[in-house]
Amino acid sequence: MKKSFLFLLSMLLLGSCSDKILRVACVGDSITEGAGLAVQSKTGYPVMLDSILGPKYAVLNSGRSATTLQKRGDFPYWICKEFSNTFVYKPNIIIIKLGTNDTKPQNWHADKYEADYQAMIDTFQTISTHPKIYLCLPVPVFKTKWGINDSTVVHGVIPIIEKLAEKNKLPMIDLYQGMSGQGADFPDSIHPNEKAAKVMAGIIAVEIIKK
Repeated sequence: MKKSFLFLLSMLLLGSCSDKILRVACVGDSITEGAGLAVQSKTGYPVMLDSILGPKYAVLNSGRSATTLQKRGDFPYWICKEFSNTFVYKPNIIIIKLGTNDTKPQNWHADKYEADYQAMIDTFQTISTHPKIYLCLPVPVFKTKWGINDSTVVHGVIPIIEKLAEKNKLPMIDLYQGMSGQGADFPDSIHPNEKAAKVMAGIIAVEIIKK
């Protein structure tokens, strides 16, 4: 309870004292949270993104391991505190990178993934700051593990994200092609190491700075 109160207080202070700072929320799963990294708080891609973007931006890591975009997945992002924290933060920019865990056979339903992704876009658009929302294509799955597989990423997740980006006129960040040659830097074939996380942050930063 105390930690939650301190988080809310810090967000309120940030909102009142740093109007010129653009707040960025990185929504995602374990790849965003920083699973497998020695020090998530220092080397997760959102932390590196914050460093690359500089003092005019403040980046919040809203990643939660094992989460799905689908509301009926085995661990929906919708029920996590990170989802709620994103609203409290009142971001100017939201980066959505969800879909990797949705590829597990027990989770994947293309129609539900598309409907729930649209619902997430609609829900984030209700935030009073009217955030600019970026949709990320997932990084490659270099080897099937835990049911996570590249075939569903390529033939299921990516076409849906591309469709929704066009439908909603939202910018898209292609992390799939951007990270396609980085297999050696994904030790378990799913999660990036520090080097790959930095590359991811750089790809995303370029798109944000383009505006």
